Amino acid sequence: MMQQPIPSNFNATMRKFGAPQTIIRSYRYWSVLLRPAQATLGALVLATHEPVTAFSELSLPSFTELQQVTQHIETTLTKAFQYNKINYLMLMMVDPDVHFHVLPRYAQPQVFAGMEFVDAGWPGVPNLGQINKTDEAINRHIMDRLLSCWP
Repeated sequence: MMQQPIPSNFNATMRKFGAPQTIIRSYRYWSVLLRPAQATLGALVLATHEPVTAFSELSLPSFTELQQVTQHIETTLTKAFQYNKINYLMLMMVDPDVHFHVLPRYAQPQVFAGMEFVDAGWPGVPNLGQINKTDEAINRHIMDRLLSCWP
């Protein structure tokens, strides 16, 4: 599947997570963004383009595409970083647009671009309050790695 053009109208959630600069891949109904606050190495946000605030309000084509998008995410993160587990969190407490925080999980600290990344919540619930302090250059490097591994 070819990448869809990056949508021109971002919802507030996508903007909060840095769109358009953080968009790694766009599909017809979804965009995959790098999560600027890297709770774990390769943490992403998967956001819908549809103007909905409840998961059940997504269209059938959006649900169908979600299967392909999650397959691409998992294939890419495996190839790029060899995670141990993956968590999809749909919290939507602060940001009401339908989105997931996608967190690859690691049993051991990971080293990437000369930096150590720790999964502070392993083996329990992800700890979103404990982030690996990256900068724009490191985040760009993570995005480039993910893009190079995307199917």
